[in-house]
Amino acid sequence: MDIDKLLDQYKNKEISKKQVKERIALLQLEELEGQARIDTMREDRIGLPEAILGDGKEPEVFIEIMKKMADKKGRSIGTRVTKKQKQLLKQKKGKYELEWYEKARIAVLKTRKHQKPKEGKIGVICAGTADIQVAEEARVTAELLGCEAHKAYDVGVAGIHRLLPVLKKYSEKNIQALIVAAGRDGSLPPVVAGITDIPVIGLPVSTGYGAGGNGEAALLSMLQSCSILTVVNIDAGFTAGAMAAKITKT
Repeated sequence: MDIDKLLDQYKNKEISKKQVKERIALLQLEELEGQARIDTMREDRIGLPEAILGDGKEPEVFIEIMKKMADKKGRSIGTRVTKKQKQLLKQKKGKYELEWYEKARIAVLKTRKHQKPKEGKIGVICAGTADIQVAEEARVTAELLGCEAHKAYDVGVAGIHRLLPVLKKYSEKNIQALIVAAGRDGSLPPVVAGITDIPVIGLPVSTGYGAGGNGEAALLSMLQSCSILTVVNIDAGFTAGAMAAKITKT
């Protein structure tokens, strides 16, 4: 795609200003010494920013990507941040403001205040306390993307009576989307989806052991459910939180 050609097309009234902006946005990448191509215009295109995954990245590279994104967009969001990455971020944050969410393992680096108006309400439910870390990744993500997020943890189907008061409260609060995290047999999201009209995002968690362990049984159970729900990948807390935020904007 050539910018001069796009401008000529606009000048000749072959395409609209909106089309020019959309196509130029596709070109906006920041390269980091051959290590990364940072999509700084993703939020402009789809309404959700690029998150920087900490897993698998050298701490120095991770920090440089975080800083580059923060310089361009005012803030950067890092997920699955390791202990080494967290320590180095604290040491080398310099002019940047650092926010750290311990349970969610999310870091936010900012060059300026990033105040996003609350555009919707989401609820996060998890089956057991072993699922909280992934549920927190989803909750914090949704809040960073402009949602008011409510949580209710340890309400799994082994004590199903714990669930109904939570759903009653969420109904009263006009919750627009629910993220339901569960490991082991993954039965909680289909149950929730079967008794509420709120859209449900099933979030399988890699708890459990033996046959079908590591979240596999939970994922397959949700995919096979006769209840109507959307399912993300195992431990994909960021994806669940981002999708819930997108639902509230529609």
